[in-house]
Amino acid sequence: MPDSLLPPSPKRRPETHIRHGERLVDEYAWLREKSDPAVLAYLEAENRYAASVLSPTEALQERLYQEMLGRIKETDLSVPVRRGDYWYYSRTEEGKQYQVHCRRNGSMTAEPEEVLLDLNLLAEGKPFLALGDFAVSDDATLLAYSLDETGYRQYTLRVLDLSAQRDLGIQRERVTSVSWAADGRSLFYVVEDPDTKRSHQLWRLALGGEADVLVTEEADEAFSLSISRTRSREWLVLQRGSHTTSDAEVLPAREPTGAWRPLLPRVAEVEYDVEHHGNDFYLRINDTGRNFRLVRAPMHDVRTETLVEVIPHRHAVMLEGHDCFAEHVVTSEREGGVTQLAVHRLSDGAQHRIAFPEPVFEAYVHANPEWKLTSIRIGYQSLVTPASVYDYDLDSRERILLKQQEVVGGYDAARFVSERLEAVAEDGTRVPISLVRLATLAMDGTAPCLLHGYGAYGYPYPVTFSSGRLSLLERGVVVAFAHVRGGGELGKSWHDAGRMAQKMNSFTDFIAAADHLVGSGRVARDRLAIEGGSAGGLLMGAVVNLAPARFAAVLSQVPFVDVLNTMSDPTLPLTVGEYEEWGNPNVPEEYAWMRAYCPYTNLRATPYPAMLVRTSLNDSQVMYWEPAKYVARLRTRTTSAAPLLFITNLGAGHGGASGRYDRLREIATDYAFLLSALRVVPGWPLA
Repeated sequence: MPDSLLPPSPKRRPETHIRHGERLVDEYAWLREKSDPAVLAYLEAENRYAASVLSPTEALQERLYQEMLGRIKETDLSVPVRRGDYWYYSRTEEGKQYQVHCRRNGSMTAEPEEVLLDLNLLAEGKPFLALGDFAVSDDATLLAYSLDETGYRQYTLRVLDLSAQRDLGIQRERVTSVSWAADGRSLFYVVEDPDTKRSHQLWRLALGGEADVLVTEEADEAFSLSISRTRSREWLVLQRGSHTTSDAEVLPAREPTGAWRPLLPRVAEVEYDVEHHGNDFYLRINDTGRNFRLVRAPMHDVRTETLVEVIPHRHAVMLEGHDCFAEHVVTSEREGGVTQLAVHRLSDGAQHRIAFPEPVFEAYVHANPEWKLTSIRIGYQSLVTPASVYDYDLDSRERILLKQQEVVGGYDAARFVSERLEAVAEDGTRVPISLVRLATLAMDGTAPCLLHGYGAYGYPYPVTFSSGRLSLLERGVVVAFAHVRGGGELGKSWHDAGRMAQKMNSFTDFIAAADHLVGSGRVARDRLAIEGGSAGGLLMGAVVNLAPARFAAVLSQVPFVDVLNTMSDPTLPLTVGEYEEWGNPNVPEEYAWMRAYCPYTNLRATPYPAMLVRTSLNDSQVMYWEPAKYVARLRTRTTSAAPLLFITNLGAGHGGASGRYDRLREIATDYAFLLSALRVVPGWPLA
C-alpha cells in the first residue's frame, strides 16, 4: 500500500519543527487527528491491506489458533486463597472470554459458591473489558472494583454490596488504585489527571452520603501516587514516586479521618517502599547503593538516624521486594539475572534461599493476604516448566505442589531445553540471553529463531512458560530473549547503563545477542526474526535502522517509535515523568541522545526486512499515531519488496484484545506471519 493510496485529508500538510537549530519535517503529523475521518479510513485501509497480504496464511492461522486453544484447559479453577473466613478464587468456562470471580465461606467443598463478579456478563456488548482493582472490605461485605471498557486504561470505580449482590450506585472515574480502611466504610482511592494520565490525587470516600474528601494532591508532574494497605492490615501507605525518586506517608487503618504522617523525606535519586511488622516499619531503600538494602525503624520514629540495617546493600544482588509475615520476612532478589526468594526468620535471624532446579526461571511470592502463616504460596515457572503454585513451609522448607498449569493433550518438558548464554557487547559487557528449543534440534546454523527484547525502565524481561509458544518450538523455531541494558536483570546499574545518555547500549547489546546466536551456530543468519512491544518496540525500530540486513522479519507491538515528537509534547500522557528515562528534548544534550536513535526520525533509504506492526486505537501508553506515522514513512523509505504490514485493533488498548479467545486469534496471526517470513514451510507466501 504505497503512500499514494493514503486517503485524502485537508490536514495532510506536513509540520515543520526547528529544534536546537535542526529543521525536522513531519509529513504524517496529520495522523494524530483521531477525529479526522481520513485517519480512521487510513487505519481501516491498512487493516484490509494486511488481511489481503496474509490471506494465503488463513488456513495456517486457523491451524495455529486451534493448536493453541487445544492446549488450554478452557474450564479451569485458580488455586483458592484464604482471607478471613473465605476462600477466594477465579474460574473460567469453556467458550467464555473472561474470568468469573468467586468465593466460598469456610470450605471449598461444603459451602455453596458465591459469584462476586462475572466479567462475561459485564462485557456483554463491549469490544473490550479489563478488571483493575478488586478489593474486599475487612468485614467481607463490600467489594470495590474498577473496570476499563475501552482499553485506554481509564478505570471506573464501583462498589458492590456482597450480602445483597446490589450495586450501591457509587461511580468514580479515572481511578488507579484503591484501599479500604479498617472500618469497612471508608474507601481511599487515587485518581489520574484526565489529560496526562498521571495519578495525582488521593480521595476518601465515606459510605453513607457524605461528600468525598480530597486528601492530598501531588503537584510535581514527575511524580505519581498509589495507595495500599500493609499485610498486617494495620497501616495504609500512600506512595509517591517518579522513575528515580520516591517517598511515603502512612495512616493507621483504624483512623481513616486522621492525619497522614510522612516517613523519610523526599531525596533526589533515593527510592524506598514500606512494609510493617510489630513496632517497626521495614523499608527497602537505595540510600547507600543502587541495588537497595533492607532496614527497619520504630514505626513512630522513622528517621535516617533510627534506621537499623537488616540486609546490607550488595553490588551483585538486586533486592526487588520484601514481604513481611508474623514470624518471617521473605525477600525477592535477583542475582546473575536470575530471580531468588530468601526467607529470613525474625526470631533468631536464620535465613535461607529457596532452591530451584533450572538455570532459567521465574520465582515469586504468590497471593498471601493472611498475616500469620507458617507456609506461604510461591509461584514458579520457566521456559519449559508450566506455571506452578506451591505451599512452602518457611521453617521445614517442605514444598507442596498445589497446581501446575495443565497443557491439554499432554506435554513432556523433557523434549525441550532451556539455556542461559552470554553475548559480548562492543564495549566488552556480557549480555545475558535466555533460550528455549527442542532438545533434538541440531545446532548446525540452520534453525530459524525468534529473538525477543525490551530493555527499559529497569524491568527484567520475564522468562515464563507459554503453551502457545509450543507452536513455534514444535516447528523447530529457537526462541530467545536478549536481556539488554536498560532492563533490570542485573540490578539498577544495568538499568542505568541503558537509559538517558547510555540508551544506545540497549540497541548494540541486542545486536550483539543476535550475532552471538548466529555465530555460535544455534540459528541461521538469514532466518532470524525479532519481536518487542512498547519500549521493546522502540528497541525493534532502533536496531532495524542500525542493522536492517541482520533480521529476516520484525514483529513490533504497540511500538514507541516517534520518540522525539512524543517527548517534545508535555501535554501527552506520561511525557514529563519519562524525562528521567529518555531525557528532555528541550535540553540540547538530551535532544542529541534521542536524535541519534529515534526510529521514526532515522528511517532511511535501505532494504528493510518484512515487518508486522501492531497498535490499538485506544492505547494510552503509546498513542496509535506513533506506529501509524512510522509505517507510513517507512513505506516511502524501504527499498525492498519485503511485506510491510500494519494492523490496528480498533477496540482495544496497549495490551491488545482483552478476551482470551480474541487474544489467541491475534497471536495466531503473528505466528503465521513469522513462520512464513522465516520459511519454516517451503513455498509459503511471504518466503
